Amino acid sequence: MEGLKELYDAIVTGNAKSAKALTENALAEGVDPQVLIDKYMIPAMDEVGRLFEANEYYVPELLISARAMKASLQLIRPLLTAKGSEPQGRVAIGTVKGDLHDIGKNLVSAMLEGGGFEVIDLGVDVPPEKFIAAIQEKKATVVAMSALLTTTMLSMKTTIDALQNAGVRNRVKIMIGGAAVTQRYADEIGADGFSDNANSAVALARRLVAAQA
Repeated sequence: MEGLKELYDAIVTGNAKSAKALTENALAEGVDPQVLIDKYMIPAMDEVGRLFEANEYYVPELLISARAMKASLQLIRPLLTAKGSEPQGRVAIGTVKGDLHDIGKNLVSAMLEGGGFEVIDLGVDVPPEKFIAAIQEKKATVVAMSALLTTTMLSMKTTIDALQNAGVRNRVKIMIGGAAVTQRYADEIGADGFSDNANSAVALARRLVAAQA
């Protein structure tokens, strides 16, 4: 369908106005909203991620494409909710307690949403209790924690310990990231995965959700 290929192109190039108009037209013509997401929108964001990995796109292009994706999602999500459709997974994401940096967290949030996940953005300086509440009340299936500083990385372990003590650790997969974070640290504190960029975070989240099935 040529119009839907244009939707793919609009997201890849970051044309939010066009993406929204094309989505409105497709829905008016009776196209299944899930088809729009699975066949055009998620593949478009996957292509954006590929371009980023190839150093053809940079952070500004990622954010612009994510904005276009969000413009379409705002029209589609209420329809999917009404149908009872489930997202690929629900990710509770936040910068851990003591850390106020949010650029990386926001970028990962945008890419996860573009990848078909429902994102519960808890913001910055997030205490363990907020992550626990997101699991208990919002049914989060993945917890994503960000920390820029070595001094705030310790809050990641504190949060994982709190999830364990609250009896919810086994309900979720935990992924961590940030400038100072490494795979070794993820292993040390008992996280399920580590990512050093927004695109690979989406691939990691997909693997973690698949492991839960």
